[in-house]
Amino acid sequence: MKQLTERQGQRLPEWLDAVHKDDPPSLHTLVPGIDRDCDVVIAGFTLPWSCGVVEGHASRIKMLKRQMFGRAGFQPLRKRVLLAS
Repeated sequence: MKQLTERQGQRLPEWLDAVHKDDPPSLHTLVPGIDRDCDVVIAGFTLPWSCGVVEGHASRIKMLKRQMFGRAGFQPLRKRVLLAS
């Protein structure tokens, strides 16, 4: 699927049409979701921006929060998050 590897999101409608014609059972739940948000999916395949850095920070903070669960309160968690940055 070159749409992903070569950032050719504009070709997604062609791929969706081919899937609709072939009607493979494994894609029955995937394709309607893509159809609903087609513009967003095309932008995600085409544009060079990524939210990976933000997601990485969110995952790190969630890990710290899990480690501190039940220990004290907000202030020790806040201190740990700020020191871990």
